[in-house]
Amino acid sequence: MSQPAVSATPSKKTAPSLLDFLYKHGTLLAILAVIAYFGITQDRFFTYENFSDILRSISIVTLVAIGITFSLIVDGFDLSVGSTVSLATIASAAALVLYRQEIFVTLLVPLLLGIAVGLLNSLLIVKFKLPDLLATLATMYAINGVQLTYTKGFSIYNDMPLPDGGTAPGKFIPSFLFIGQGELFGVPFSVLLMLFVVIAAHLFLTYTKPGRLFYLTGENREAARLSGIPVNRYRTYAYVVSGFFAALGGIVLASRIGTGQVSAGASLLMDSVAAAYIGFSVFGAGKPNVIGTLFGSILMGVLLNGLTMMNVPYYAQDIIKGVILVGALALSHWQKK
Repeated sequence: MSQPAVSATPSKKTAPSLLDFLYKHGTLLAILAVIAYFGITQDRFFTYENFSDILRSISIVTLVAIGITFSLIVDGFDLSVGSTVSLATIASAAALVLYRQEIFVTLLVPLLLGIAVGLLNSLLIVKFKLPDLLATLATMYAINGVQLTYTKGFSIYNDMPLPDGGTAPGKFIPSFLFIGQGELFGVPFSVLLMLFVVIAAHLFLTYTKPGRLFYLTGENREAARLSGIPVNRYRTYAYVVSGFFAALGGIVLASRIGTGQVSAGASLLMDSVAAAYIGFSVFGAGKPNVIGTLFGSILMGVLLNGLTMMNVPYYAQDIIKGVILVGALALSHWQKK
């Protein structure tokens, strides 16, 4: 007995929803919208000086946020980056102003301190198995206390008075100031440094075996361990990288402002976290990635610059930062579901 023929009609591809479109392209649209709005309402927005200031501030946030991105990739989180930035800023200024060191020592000491903070975080999280939020929160307070105790709450600057009645023997040297204030071919050097780091980190995470192992460690730690991946080693690497880039951001910050300000990195924590989480949605990546982090930094930098030009108080800006961070977290959670 013959079977009846069954007619099959090709299924139509479901049109992407508005939320899918916003998740993939919302960040880029938001950047364009914010630039257009401030360009129309603020006469000084589209000027070379203003864009130079935006790029310099973005470069610092991006460097710190890339470190956070590495910790997020291995399913961790680093709250200590703000204090690490402050520690590196103070260390750079002290090496120059208080100890009259040259550029090599001035760069080496803060970077080693950043690596040490990363190792401390990994010791608490990987070895002692403390929750990453609690461990890095404790480190944040401890490091902040260290730099405040060392400086006694005072900033470090050229010709600052010393307790013995004299003045500081050193000063910020031009080669160090060039990092945060100099330009090459009309582009701020700090921006070129940021672009180099972004490209190098993107290529490393995307096209190298160790980079892929970072992602595998974060996606399923137990499965990665059973596959022979040394997950604890890669988690340690992630926190060391986070501390290193936070210290690098602190060096650029000290060079830009020309002083060692206590707790200077505190405000960078929320900006960097927001940038890293906004990066989840760029092009619909759905995971922490360096290119997305860069776009998140651009959005935060342009927005805060425009709000400052509009004389919006800094405490009101914190409200807006919080709203943006909640939105980024909500989009990330929705996409995972």
